[in-house]
Amino acid sequence: MTGHNVPVSDPVSDPTPDHPLYQRVERTVSRLARRMIETFVAEVPLYAHLPREQLDGEILAITEANLRMFFRMLRTGEPLPLAALSDVRLSAARRAEERVPLDAVLTAYHVGARLGWEALVEAATPDDTDALIAAGGRVLGYAQQVTAEVSAAYLEEQQTIYGEERDARRALASALLAGEPAEPHAARVAVAIAPAYVVVAVRMEPHADELDRGVGGAIAARRKVRRVQRALDEWAGEPVLGIVEPAGGSFLLPSETADVHALSERTPELVDVVSTAAGADVTAGAAVAIGADAVARAAAQAHDVVRLARSLGRPPGGYLLRDVLLEYQLTRQSDAQTVLAHLLDPLERNPDLPLTLEVYLDHDLDRRKTAAALHVHPNTLDYRLRRIVDLTGLDPATTRGLQLLGAALAARRLLGASKTPVP
Repeated sequence: MTGHNVPVSDPVSDPTPDHPLYQRVERTVSRLARRMIETFVAEVPLYAHLPREQLDGEILAITEANLRMFFRMLRTGEPLPLAALSDVRLSAARRAEERVPLDAVLTAYHVGARLGWEALVEAATPDDTDALIAAGGRVLGYAQQVTAEVSAAYLEEQQTIYGEERDARRALASALLAGEPAEPHAARVAVAIAPAYVVVAVRMEPHADELDRGVGGAIAARRKVRRVQRALDEWAGEPVLGIVEPAGGSFLLPSETADVHALSERTPELVDVVSTAAGADVTAGAAVAIGADAVARAAAQAHDVVRLARSLGRPPGGYLLRDVLLEYQLTRQSDAQTVLAHLLDPLERNPDLPLTLEVYLDHDLDRRKTAAALHVHPNTLDYRLRRIVDLTGLDPATTRGLQLLGAALAARRLLGASKTPVP
């Protein structure tokens, strides 16, 4: 108002919709729109960075059109028809395409509604009291309707863009992992193919919420995947290519050739990040690929590493080939694997002996630690070690004997694991 008192005790009648107050202010639309543009620049940080040409062109035109809708709603007292909001929805979709944050878009509309109200207050006279009071509810109704339409159009476009980008990035990751031409997919998402990658294969245990067999479990699984992808992107400092499902998957960490091996050494650190995001145990295998053509081979190696780590009962964590090197070699096609495993057959007559050998080798031939781990007297351990030598003809105190016993034990583990594959 303009300093006049409002008789709040008088009953408020519904004024004629097309009230002179609304007409007077509507005649100032062009001037009011420019005032709004300057307020946007002052109050919404994003608008301060827009080119003046865009502010005085597209943004000003949109603002004027929105003001005319604003006054249309004031004059009629009715919600805006959907057809009248088509330009608002189109503008919101453009802002989503331009990656303008939704909060900035909505703030501009709220600032516009506020300035429209202030213009009404400034122009009102005592005779306009009823019209001004009625306008208050209509201004709120305008803000409510426009906010809903803008939000819906923005999020719909954002979801479309996200879905298209997600599918394109997934196609690029699939092509790289399969050893297929990746350049066409890279062009679709404007992603440069890196000179080198660390390829990581992950297996994730279920989050506790996933155990719900209903809709809740499926939702929890999808949320886990989103958390993991977000954590990967934050850790890498850029969107990470990959195919990640609730149970695991593969992803590619881009790198310069000179830095790729150092990056692979950070696999355990990365697994900690992923595990925290997933809220579950994670086991990962990583391999280095120099050039896009090597990605498929590195992916196969990474999956072999994680499979071996799980099959061998290793704890959750990140593993490289060197961590399962002997077992990896023994899984290659060869007649030697079965022969090696049978070297320990004579020990089956005493089930304590295979366990003793395993614990002895796991403790790097330390008698004291081995005896403590087995909860036996050191003399009992010595007796068992002598029996192992007698039955197999292999002495872990000799270089050849130690090598063969270690390889035989690894072969037995692998053969046992192959009978009951880890899912």
